[in-house]
Amino acid sequence: MKKIINSPEQVVEEMLQGVALAHPQYVKRLEGFNVLVRAGAPSPKVALVSGGGSGHEPTHGGFVGKGMLDGAVAGAVFTSPTPDQVFEAVKAVNGGKGVLLVIKNYTGDVLNFEMAGEMAAAEGIEVEKVVVDDDVAVENSTWTTGRRGIAGTLFVHKIAGAKAEAGGSLAEVKRVAEKVIANVRSMGMALSPCTVPAAGKPSFTLAEDEVEIGMGIHGEPGTHREALRPADEIVAHLMDKILADNPVAAGDEVAVMVNGLGGTPLMELYVVNRKVAEILGAKGAAIAKTYVGNLMTSLEMAGFSITVLKLDREIKELLLAPADTPAFVQF
Repeated sequence: MKKIINSPEQVVEEMLQGVALAHPQYVKRLEGFNVLVRAGAPSPKVALVSGGGSGHEPTHGGFVGKGMLDGAVAGAVFTSPTPDQVFEAVKAVNGGKGVLLVIKNYTGDVLNFEMAGEMAAAEGIEVEKVVVDDDVAVENSTWTTGRRGIAGTLFVHKIAGAKAEAGGSLAEVKRVAEKVIANVRSMGMALSPCTVPAAGKPSFTLAEDEVEIGMGIHGEPGTHREALRPADEIVAHLMDKILADNPVAAGDEVAVMVNGLGGTPLMELYVVNRKVAEILGAKGAAIAKTYVGNLMTSLEMAGFSITVLKLDREIKELLLAPADTPAFVQF
């Protein structure tokens, strides 16, 4: 294992220290907890809290700031944060308007965030939750009942965050988040595995000419393995699956995210985006906004995911609203 760390046991702690030192204008660390909250928190608005295992950076702490999250909770690498950590985040960001928990659909995340919500409710904090399940690859997986939550979660952060920033009530923010979840679909592929620091070895193995189609962001199995094909053929397969689950028609507007998993050059992500745009154009759909980059990663895994979000007027307006966070700035 070659990693620029001091020890597997300290990697999350030292990462969070580094984030807080790099971005004090955006975030502050809750002392004694693996929690980053918005600088100046709490604010007199609905607050959004998300989180999950570390190793997906810049998700989740990189999206704490104006127009997105108010708090992010970091578990150990690829491991759900504990209920008490989430509870501390909820208390720290609650400004009296309620808190929305945005949860990726993994069993540990759902159980621990729900437990934290119950702890907060017992103290009189109004808490709601949404569960993101955008991955069309497999119905059930290693750590999931139902579809997994992957990069489409970032559209929930952005759009629900914008609604909260605009003064929406907790019910309104939850409604918008659920509308995004109903209209967003994703699927990914891997060229190579990643190595969790505590494990010290790759999470799976692929032959030199082999790729995994539909794998999860923790290295969970996908739909199948196959020989590496040209980019356009891989993209066409992923888009067929995405659009079969949530079809687009002529005149529809969409937003697109081409997300790198940590070890894929931007050159290749832009090659992918070119084909995604071609396929959507052939359907007569208009792309209102495209995001390309390493947004929800899997340590150093090579590969990418594609996310397509169908827009209506409300979702589009909120998507394009200003945001300012360490990893995402939009004016």
